[in-house]
Amino acid sequence: MPAPFVIPVFIAHQGCPHQCLFCNQRSITGAPEGMVTAREVEEIIRAQLAWPRRHPEARVQVAFYGGSFTGLALERQRELLGAAQPFLASGQVRELRLSTRPDYVTPQIAGFLREQGVGIVELGAQSLDDGVLAASGRGHTADQVRTAVACLKETGIRVGLQLMLGLPSDTTATALASARRAAALGPDMVRLYPCLVIEGSPLAELYRQGKYQPQSLFRAVALAGRLWSIFKAQGIPVVRMGLQPSPSLKKTVLAGPYHPAFGELVLSRLFFNRVRALLSARSAQQPHRLCLAKADESIYRGKDNGNVKRLAALGLLEGVETVFSASQPRHTLRLLAADT
Repeated sequence: MPAPFVIPVFIAHQGCPHQCLFCNQRSITGAPEGMVTAREVEEIIRAQLAWPRRHPEARVQVAFYGGSFTGLALERQRELLGAAQPFLASGQVRELRLSTRPDYVTPQIAGFLREQGVGIVELGAQSLDDGVLAASGRGHTADQVRTAVACLKETGIRVGLQLMLGLPSDTTATALASARRAAALGPDMVRLYPCLVIEGSPLAELYRQGKYQPQSLFRAVALAGRLWSIFKAQGIPVVRMGLQPSPSLKKTVLAGPYHPAFGELVLSRLFFNRVRALLSARSAQQPHRLCLAKADESIYRGKDNGNVKRLAALGLLEGVETVFSASQPRHTLRLLAADT
């Protein structure tokens, strides 16, 4: 089954009166100012459906990105969701998805969303450590995250959790503990974002005053890899790591572990560790064939072929032929004797 075809609708910073330390949402999303109307939502959906698609059979989702959707007035929520109802009724759109704050979810809200055809809600949890949440000005607690997840699951809505690494007061220990608590809630998916210092955010002022030090790219990549492994072990997909690159974001990042291919760096590091462990355990006297998926060639090689150079420097590629196969499943490794 191909990945869903997502039609994005941006409501940047609407429905959220809070000012978190790290947030300057318009810079993050690059979304224009102004209140999107129901007619504009309908036009966006109609235009996107008219475009030719690589996989016409893919499930179509309309996704309301940015802001805290359930923080909008109920009539405003009904207006925006209502614009998608004719497309749901005709079967052209299968489901709606949106993002919101954990403290803006109640049993009543969850029931309303389900009635409107919402199938996925992503919660901006950021952390499940109350100290980190307070230091970041989030305005909600870890218990409110747990309650929101339970409310949504009870109505049959799938839940995504968004976690941020490197927030004020965050440490490796608190980040790992937070990930374990998040995994215990059984979300259907997770997104991991490194905390960036965005121009115009309160965190930018703290950074200039020397009161906040962002993570290095190396540390952020290593930590994201450890969190990815926690969720992977529980069968929870991490659907994204790192913010979606945009010209607006690139111009306003003041400091922090920004990289347009952050997720690729994380997967490449994880893949290197697996390959190194596999090759280290082999019998060096016998030639071997390392079989990888063709789709994994990029993360195997790493940035500027760095992974291959490191493996070679460790002497682990001596007597090893590397083969890439289009039929091999992604993220799998096979080490065979060369004569097999």
